[in-house]
Amino acid sequence: MQNVTEVLKKHFGYSDFHPMQESIINDVLADRDVLVLMPTGSGKSLCYQLPAIMKDGITVVISPLIALMKDQVDSLRANGIGASYINSSLNTKEIEDVKIKLLENKDRILYIAPERLTSPDFLDFLKMLKIALFAVDEAHCISEWGHDFRPEYRKLRILRETFPQVPIAALTATAVPDVQNDIIQALKLSAPRIYKASFNRPNLFYYVRPKEDTYDQILFYLSKHRKDSGIIYCQSRNSA
Repeated sequence: MQNVTEVLKKHFGYSDFHPMQESIINDVLADRDVLVLMPTGSGKSLCYQLPAIMKDGITVVISPLIALMKDQVDSLRANGIGASYINSSLNTKEIEDVKIKLLENKDRILYIAPERLTSPDFLDFLKMLKIALFAVDEAHCISEWGHDFRPEYRKLRILRETFPQVPIAALTATAVPDVQNDIIQALKLSAPRIYKASFNRPNLFYYVRPKEDTYDQILFYLSKHRKDSGIIYCQSRNSA
């Protein structure tokens, strides 16, 4: 059996892991539940994609965005890894073709939205597969302390109830302690290993100042930073 470094090089073209990636991957390969907090761009997806290649079975990734699913699947296929997604961008025939590939063990990774996963018909289909891992991306959406972005995330507790033996990896780039605890409880993670990467970005900072004569204040600020990039937050679309 290849070790994780060999798989990293062969399928992803990297010689070394980012901090914590190898430890997370080894825990996932050992069928431990994990909660991973890593900033965007630090390689969260590799923490379940690489084990998916080595595990015996299918890795099911719950992801909220159709565009993100497509990008991930296109990238995996370009690296010679069998991957598919099922979402509203596919017609009935295309969905059936993906299901056949999964039943024939031609794919290693399946991306789906939380709405589809929690539907009874789709759960019945998943029971027909040998599932090696559930990876819950953007896991902060589960939390009652987090956003109301996708309410269906709150229903993902059904994973542990329906597939009690399948390990779960929860991954997010944003979760304060209350949200972390809520993710663990909502997903019923069993003695999870918790990984927290540094979120310090030396090239990024927040600058907050009192609002006075807003329009003139913004014009003055922009005139002093013509060659800089950044984001100015407005309270509402109307005020923008």
